[in-house]
Amino acid sequence: MEKPLSLIGLDKPALNTALVAAGVPDKAAKMRVSQLWNWIYVHGAKDFAAMTTEDGTRKWLLRTGAGIEFETVYIPEADRGTLCVSSQVGCTLTCRFCHTGTQKLVRNLTPAEILGQVLIAKDALEDWPSTAPGRKVTNVVMMGMGEPLYNFDNVKAALAIVMDGDALALSKRRVTLSTAGVVPMIARAGSEIGSSLAISLHAVTDEIRDQIVPINKKYPIAELIEACRTYPGASNARRITFEYVMLKGVNDSIADARALVKLVAGIPAKINLIPFNAWPGAPYECSDWSQIEKFAEIVNKAGYASPVRTPRGRDIMAACGQLKSESVKQRASERMAELQSAELARMPH
Repeated sequence: MEKPLSLIGLDKPALNTALVAAGVPDKAAKMRVSQLWNWIYVHGAKDFAAMTTEDGTRKWLLRTGAGIEFETVYIPEADRGTLCVSSQVGCTLTCRFCHTGTQKLVRNLTPAEILGQVLIAKDALEDWPSTAPGRKVTNVVMMGMGEPLYNFDNVKAALAIVMDGDALALSKRRVTLSTAGVVPMIARAGSEIGSSLAISLHAVTDEIRDQIVPINKKYPIAELIEACRTYPGASNARRITFEYVMLKGVNDSIADARALVKLVAGIPAKINLIPFNAWPGAPYECSDWSQIEKFAEIVNKAGYASPVRTPRGRDIMAACGQLKSESVKQRASERMAELQSAELARMPH
């Protein structure tokens, strides 16, 4: 009987080779190497049964009325707990890589509905009082369903309570508002809300961004970048985050990486590289892991922090770009017909 291979003492390339020999696909092997390395040398795991790498992501589908459904997601990590909050039911932007963009806008969420997502998550996580040390929700990001800057007043009112020291008490640097590029509202967001800013960039040329983020046709990249350069409060301590989803053969070339570095030059910035999270009917594929690594290396060498965001919540369709409810915008005539039917049902026969 052949003696089992000991993984102890193997370097990462050797671990990769062993995994591929055991039947692990090439694309998955590098991720598994990192997991094995962590479990063996950080957690001291002695067998595979103990290596229970669990995601821990939780998603809530919330309903506040007939046809009004939206989602919020909690993502726990070693040093933080991030709550991804929705601002609208559906979305008008139709970004081609985003599942939410396939759902038409139903309506804006109210301040109560936006805040309610935070309160419900904290209830479920038993995360009270809000000022307690070691709290589970440490960060709130307006990166759920919808475009926050198209619901400005309600988002502003809700985040004011999130950041109030006598309320939910999160500091401004722990609250992030993400926009696909509603340029005229960016400066106002900085001066009136004061949160951190994230930009859903995803391309370095207008030609490509017009296709995958259609709002670019109205507010092209040059205007968006200029709004970032003048964003109130941006500094090395409060960097603007540029989100960049990695789409195979679309925006992931070495030339794209170099252009990205030039594009954000001079802006206090962090670049989040996001492996594309597929959904049924998605028109794109995720970039190969080796290509993502090459892309990240160029950005890192230019002096920008460029973490590759670990896909979280894919198993429950809670990953970046996967949120979507079954809410459908009704015509006024349809709503009236339903109300009339309900009235008739209550009348005595």
